[in-house]
Amino acid sequence: MAAVVTEGRSTSGTAFGIGPRVRAAFATHPHDRAPGEPVWRPLRVLAVDPTVRRSEGAIATLRVPYEPLQPGPAGALFVVDPHDDAANVDYQRVDLDRPAVLIDNGVATSPGNPQFHQQMVYGVASAVYASFRGALGRNPAFAVPADATGRARLRLRPHAAPGLNAWYDRHRGEIAFGYAPGPDGFVFTCLSHDVVAHEVTHALVDGLRSRFESPTNPDVPAFHEALADLVALFHRFTYPEVVCAAMRSSRGDLREARALTELARQVGEAYRWPALRQALDADPDHPRLYDPSLEAHALGGVLVAAVFDAFLAVFKRKTARHVRLATSGTGVLPPGDPPIDLQHAMAEEASGLARQFLAICIRAIDYCPPVDIEFGEFLRAVITADRDLVPDDPWDYREAWIESFRRHRIQPQSVATLSEDALVWSPPDRDVRRVEALSFSALRCAGDPGHAADADELERQAREIGGLVTSANCLPLFGLLDPAQPHDGLVPERPVVESVRVLRRVGPDGQVRVELVAEVTQDVSVSTSDAPVRLCGGSTVLIGPDGVVRLVVRKGLTNADRRQRQVAFVKGM
Repeated sequence: MAAVVTEGRSTSGTAFGIGPRVRAAFATHPHDRAPGEPVWRPLRVLAVDPTVRRSEGAIATLRVPYEPLQPGPAGALFVVDPHDDAANVDYQRVDLDRPAVLIDNGVATSPGNPQFHQQMVYGVASAVYASFRGALGRNPAFAVPADATGRARLRLRPHAAPGLNAWYDRHRGEIAFGYAPGPDGFVFTCLSHDVVAHEVTHALVDGLRSRFESPTNPDVPAFHEALADLVALFHRFTYPEVVCAAMRSSRGDLREARALTELARQVGEAYRWPALRQALDADPDHPRLYDPSLEAHALGGVLVAAVFDAFLAVFKRKTARHVRLATSGTGVLPPGDPPIDLQHAMAEEASGLARQFLAICIRAIDYCPPVDIEFGEFLRAVITADRDLVPDDPWDYREAWIESFRRHRIQPQSVATLSEDALVWSPPDRDVRRVEALSFSALRCAGDPGHAADADELERQAREIGGLVTSANCLPLFGLLDPAQPHDGLVPERPVVESVRVLRRVGPDGQVRVELVAEVTQDVSVSTSDAPVRLCGGSTVLIGPDGVVRLVVRKGLTNADRRQRQVAFVKGM
């Protein structure tokens, strides 16, 4: 059952609750840059992991948003804990604000230095958070408890436990990284750029959609794993040194660029695998196909392959002109290294396109249902969010996504054809009253439309949304059941407004679009032949700047077939 901190009642008398994440979102707040402070803090990190050579771009200087730091480092969003549980020691905390360290872009890159481990996890975690912040146009909130400072900060533990594992723990408010002996010395998961980015993504997705931790169908845990891999994968492309080296060694063929398509190579080699996971299908002519019986990571790999195939298709279109110019129109490169200008041109295209795909994946979360996510619904969210922002699609990004999902047999439910028009979420099937109190002229902001003035303002917005979705005759529209009415075999609880946030995007024409996006959920007890099963339904609601409901991504429990599938899956776990 969703925790409720306050209650409300609509004009029709239906009660609703407001979840704790509404007010708690205000506790996750990056440093507010003061006049005269630097914009960026350069930090040396391992762009892949310790197995990669310097000539392949192993060491990169990462620019993370500047903030004053306490030793650890400890900032507004992340606190690095230096304690080594297995050795029962506290390593010396790195002081990144010490002048000698500041001027040298952080401590030296040394895989055996615990202070570099601290720098590594802080730098990569900060960069991933910045990517989410840029894609969403707001400060993403963590789902972890606030600490003694009143902030919801994520604790990063580079030496948490023995073993080649890493995990995110919401209740402890931390990400733990393990370590273990390997073929050539100790393997520290905190030194794998992919592992750090993967786990930080788990934490950020949990803050965006906390109900995705509840496995109600095979896609739910697999989606978490896939999205975390995709963020790690596309972040790799932000390092020019890595991409340029890969373009040279692969002659511009990303399918041959192992440094860009393999995830967590060192950790995988410790298990005697080439890498922990692969973004590419082993045989492009026989792609991995969707199979709900697969283990979560393997099923997530199907989604990763589908997205990366779409990326490759667009990359090939955008670089074909460069190859034609470099080959006098033949399109066939001569033996040897490609011309240096071609290497740089293709690397720039790959990096820019990866940033776009990263933003597309992150932005789509706001268009996903709040519960029971399916791969096909993620595709619909991607297509809808992208068409909202970029109505004109000259490079056929959306066509590439659709075709790749078709090849991997990822089919959305209740969609007749895999066409763009059929996939976009539809507006409400009837008029919903305009809520003046949710128009942007009525919102109180802290100098920026993406930042509410305070937690009270967030709760006020949640109350308005709760009153709207539970008003007379509106419950079914938002995938909700009336708790006061009898339902065959279903016992619904009151609906809960889980979150309300600003969605701000800048389109290619420079226009800024600002909307509200809210999650409304409802726990329902479903009678079965033995014990009742608890499920959850609800909807994601997008409200325009004029206070009008523009989209409702509904996932209710009135659909008997879907409800039966959920019950069977939950009972079979």
